Amino acid sequence: MARLSRFDWDAGNLAKCQKHGVSVSEIEDLFESEPFVGRDERHSEAEDRYVAIGRNRVGRPIFVIFTFRLADDRQLVRPVSARYMHRKEINRYE
Repeated sequence: MARLSRFDWDAGNLAKCQKHGVSVSEIEDLFESEPFVGRDERHSEAEDRYVAIGRNRVGRPIFVIFTFRLADDRQLVRPVSARYMHRKEINRYE
């Protein structure tokens, strides 16, 4: 995935994403590393949501739910939730 220059962060999604110990830099770095991206069908009723799966810089697998927002005619990535993957998810990912 091409480098995304803008993310949509505010107090709400910062707290939700960091709740599981994943840092903002880990989330932003994930999008630089060409993660697997797919649509999150189960959680796309109100808005289209997507899943990004990949590894942080030290190789730990991360799972990020995100959506896109438009601001000033720019498409921003808005992370909704982030966490480290569980063993079963890692096995499926690999």
